[in-house]
Amino acid sequence: MHDDPAVTARPERQEPHAPTGLLMKLSFLDRFLTLWILLAAGLGLGLGQIAAIQDFIDDTTVGSTNVLVAVGLIVMMYPPLSKVRWDLVWRVFADYKLLALTTVQNWVLGPFVMFLLSAAFFHDDVGYMTGLSLVGCARCIAMVVVWNALAGGDDEYCAAIVGVNSVVTIALYSPYASLFINTLPSHMGIETTNVQVEIAEVAKNVAIYMGVPFALALLTWVIATKAKGTEWYYAKFTPRIGVLTLLALLFTVVVLFSSQSSRITDNIGKVLYAAVPLLLYFATMFVASFVMSAKLGATYEQSVALSFTAASNNFELALAVAVATFGLKSDPALMSVVGALIEIPTMLALVYLAFWFKKVLFVERATPVAFDPDHINQDAEQGEATATSYEKHAAV
Repeated sequence: MHDDPAVTARPERQEPHAPTGLLMKLSFLDRFLTLWILLAAGLGLGLGQIAAIQDFIDDTTVGSTNVLVAVGLIVMMYPPLSKVRWDLVWRVFADYKLLALTTVQNWVLGPFVMFLLSAAFFHDDVGYMTGLSLVGCARCIAMVVVWNALAGGDDEYCAAIVGVNSVVTIALYSPYASLFINTLPSHMGIETTNVQVEIAEVAKNVAIYMGVPFALALLTWVIATKAKGTEWYYAKFTPRIGVLTLLALLFTVVVLFSSQSSRITDNIGKVLYAAVPLLLYFATMFVASFVMSAKLGATYEQSVALSFTAASNNFELALAVAVATFGLKSDPALMSVVGALIEIPTMLALVYLAFWFKKVLFVERATPVAFDPDHINQDAEQGEATATSYEKHAAV
């Protein structure tokens, strides 16, 4: 169990005051994350028009890997992995029925749904299709804890799923990438000659950009919790290093958009079009996972954790693998950034949808329930205190 009561304590239900947006419950950096990424993208597009910037990017690139970006990608992965509650992983195995459910949601439905959507929308643009497929294989380990807390989900159960997903990702990401990039498209008659990958190559990149920060994070957790205690580690240490993820992500976005400045401006329609399959993916995974969880007897809190972990993705890992495998100027790398742009506002909308599901699936009613945001805000008050305190521990 958590030894930090601020994380686990649930506030008593109180009569709501004036409705306040869940957006305001996020930290300042998280609240405007989409804006920061857009600003970084705009800065990158502008810098990309300067010949000296392009020369600098080329000079710091070895093969298909930009050295500065490679360091940034490893730094980007370290904070979210450091926040994993390794002491709570056992909770996933306490209920074998829910363990089977989260396994199906994360490692069967999620990757296949994203692949089918990417193939449907971008079968003629295999670079974009590949980028979305890489996103679908990467299960979320970072911001999902924030969305879960905002919706009043089970913090410990969510943390446990994140821990399991972190380990499984290292084992399955490489064969999954080969399956969705090489095998399945060829069986569907989709030409993917330009984006063929080797399992060994992807495995090497996963080992570098996931394995190295994973090992460092686990070592940090073992040493720091023994030396300073679990409460200090999650209340003091992890919030302080969380900003590294944002800084590294924004740096990577600036360099990526600088390197692709002309291509992006010439193909802006396709970039915006990519939002459609991403929105469909988030909505489909969240709704299906919530209904499945409720039907299998999960509590509302467990259903929230199961649904957000199923619908969210690890864009940091997808971006790292795309850049390392296909290059900084590739379409797969660009799609990883587009995914991050779409996820933030979509997840906030799904928090409100979770409260509506609570009324529909977890409270018996004689008549159908209409979607009423004002009514939902009353239930949002329950999770606000928990989300606010959890932000101090888990927000990136």
